[in-house]
Amino acid sequence: METTASPRTDTAANARTLASQAQELLRADILSGRLAPGQRLRTKDLQARYGLGLSPLRESLQRLSAEGMVVNDEQRGFAVAPVSVEELKDLTLARTALESIMLPMAIAQGTADWEAEIVAAFHRLSRTSLPVDTAAVADARQWELRHRAFHHALVAGCGSPWLLRLHAQLVDQSERYRKIRILHHQEQGARVRDVNAEHHAVMDAVLRRDAAQATELMTGHLRATSQATAELMHASTPLQEKSA
Repeated sequence: METTASPRTDTAANARTLASQAQELLRADILSGRLAPGQRLRTKDLQARYGLGLSPLRESLQRLSAEGMVVNDEQRGFAVAPVSVEELKDLTLARTALESIMLPMAIAQGTADWEAEIVAAFHRLSRTSLPVDTAAVADARQWELRHRAFHHALVAGCGSPWLLRLHAQLVDQSERYRKIRILHHQEQGARVRDVNAEHHAVMDAVLRRDAAQATELMTGHLRATSQATAELMHASTPLQEKSA
């Protein structure tokens, strides 16, 4: 006998769908810098921006608050989470510690298909140029997507869904800071690195199944990016606003 969903069930499912849609739209704008660190998130403004109702927007803000993308002040309401050099250092510490666990696991368990995905992800990334100026937000997003795919491919063979979830959360937070580095890498005084060569070296160590060297190279790569971004943040206070 077939059962038909009640109107109440359909309404609840639709509300969850709208909340998820709002969450993804907000997250994308936060990660891209279109919503700047510290920017107030007024529900009326968000309704006009996304064409969504009040309830799904409030639910999405609560979800993003739990993820650390948004902060909620009882007096001022919701805002995009601020960025700071101190948080960047802590985030880098957490990221390097997690990848030092995941990379050896992936190397020990990864299959030939896992290796092939790493090579393919590196090829796509190496063919994607970094943006040439701060206005090239779309170019930065394209590079970031392929960069993220490469780093995910490296640890995807670890076999732990929980570690992969934690890794995705840390990568989301890292992306907000890396956007500063990507969009300002050609400014005077910014340290120039051959990031493509760093990625290639990590990939070679992983494919050779050299866990110790792969971990060492990855740790150095993440710390170098963190240090370069911190230097840019120290050098120019308004930089966070310019990256929006």
